[in-house]
Formats: sequence, C-alpha cells, structure tokens
Amino acid sequence: MGQQDAREFLVIGEALIDIAQRYAENPVEHVGGSPANVAVGLARLDNTVQFATCLGDDARGERIRSHLSRRNVTVISKSTEHATSTAQANIDDGGAATYLFDITWDPGVIELGEEIGHIHTGSIGAVLLPGTDDVVRALQQGREQATVSYDPNVRPTIMGDLDKVRAQIESIIGYSDVVKASSDDLELLYPGMSIEAILTRWGTLGPTLTVATRAADGVSFRLTNSGDFVTLAAPPTRVVDTVGAGDSFMAGLLSGLSSSGLIGGVDARDRLHRASVADITPAIQRGSRCGAITVSHAGAYAPSLDEL
Repeated sequence: MGQQDAREFLVIGEALIDIAQRYAENPVEHVGGSPANVAVGLARLDNTVQFATCLGDDARGERIRSHLSRRNVTVISKSTEHATSTAQANIDDGGAATYLFDITWDPGVIELGEEIGHIHTGSIGAVLLPGTDDVVRALQQGREQATVSYDPNVRPTIMGDLDKVRAQIESIIGYSDVVKASSDDLELLYPGMSIEAILTRWGTLGPTLTVATRAADGVSFRLTNSGDFVTLAAPPTRVVDTVGAGDSFMAGLLSGLSSSGLIGGVDARDRLHRASVADITPAIQRGSRCGAITVSHAGAYAPSLDEL
C-alpha cells in the first residue's frame, strides 16, 4: 500500500490505569488514557490501529497490553523501569470526573511504517517531557505521508503552567489537519474567548477542520478554508458518567472522516482542504453518536459500528 492511499492509523500517547472512585464506593481499576481510548475506539469501529506508548514491566502494564490486544490494537511500547502510569479519577454525583495523575512518559523514537495514513495524538503525552520531543518528531516526519489529528485534552494538574502549555499546544496544532477540544479545554486555555474565535485562531495555525465538543449543547466545527462555522445539536442520551466521552467522539470523528476519504494520506489532505460542510457533517454526527453511547455506560465504553 502506498502513502497516497494508506489507511492504517497510528495513535501516539499515554496508556494508564484509571483508578475510579465513585462517591463512597471502593475504587475500581480500568484501562484508560485518552490516546489509548481513541485507539480502542477506532479499532471497535473496524479500523486497523497501531498504538505507540510507554508501559512499565508490571502487572498493570501487562493488563493494558492484554486489554488493547484483545481489542485488535497493535501495541508498540517502550518498556520503562518506572511503574505503569495511573490516574485517580474521582467521579462526583453528577457523573463528572476529576483526575490526579502519576505518569511516566518516555516512548523513545516512534517508527512510522509506510502503511500509516493517519496519525493521532493528544492529551498528556503530547506535552509532557521527555516524550513530547519524540511525539513532535513523529508528527513532523509523519506529515510527509499521513494526515494528523490532535486533541489537547487539557489536564492542568500534570501539564503545569497554562501559558506554557498553550504555546506547546499551539505548536502541535500547527502540524495538524484536524483538531478537537472540549469547551472546558477551551475555557481553560482562552478564558472569555468565544468558541468561534478560538477555532478561527486555531485554523490560522494550520488545521483545515477545528472542532469543539460542548456536552449537552452539542458540537461546533469550523472549516478554515471557507470560514463556515456550524453548531449541531447533541443526540439524546442518558448520562451515567462522562469518562471517555471526548475520546469516543474523536474516534467516531476520525472513523467518519476516513470512511469519506478525507483523512488517510496526502491525497486525503487535499480532499479535506476542499471539503464542504455537507462533506464533513456525517463524520461529526458519527462522533456525536459515539460520544452519546459512551456516556450512557459506566467508564470509557467504546461502541461498535453496529451500535451506531
């Protein structure tokens, strides 16, 4: 398969164990990490997925490897002498989660096979030293053969000073074709700015498609080339918790764009540049449906195509 029509996904980022503490219940451990969730979500939607990460040689690391392998994700992992990363997720009575992280991120050189047509990264692994340098290097090289997507998934408790993080995030946005963030992320990064103004700002940095998920208020997206800004209503759902909802949306969005030939190689990048609102909307709607299904389950549930 040549680079012009390569359709395999490479997801780069952290995989960890979510230790979920719900109300007064005993904590329960789940495999998590935003990029890991996206990788599983893409595989569940019948895509071929490689996942570059960093895991410890311990029981939790083995659990993550087994979890991903059972879901048809090919794991590329540099083992580390450190323990496998964890995130303590405290879930309130409204289903919202806050996190306390213990993360090691050092994936080493990330190899790009010629079969890779799209690269996705995001969250902590994209900005946390020392591994951020490896991620950026992979994106720089990868753009020669693949489209690129990014989800900042802002976590101030581990990412640090937001002024510095904002500069790092905008640098990575510059390598990306598709960028998605939540309205909460946008408020943290740009207090007081409108969603449309932020998506417009990001579009000037390089991406063709910028997207903001807005929970019950739906999703907004902007096409850089035309300047079109559209907001779509959220599908009806019943919220159990919001864990993994943004990752599920991202997987659905990327899956939909891939199915439409709008990501997956340098030719797809050209098609994405020429795309209209009507071309993009089905992928946005697929992402929204995936997110709506995820919030109706406990934990980072990833729907299949049959469920859509």
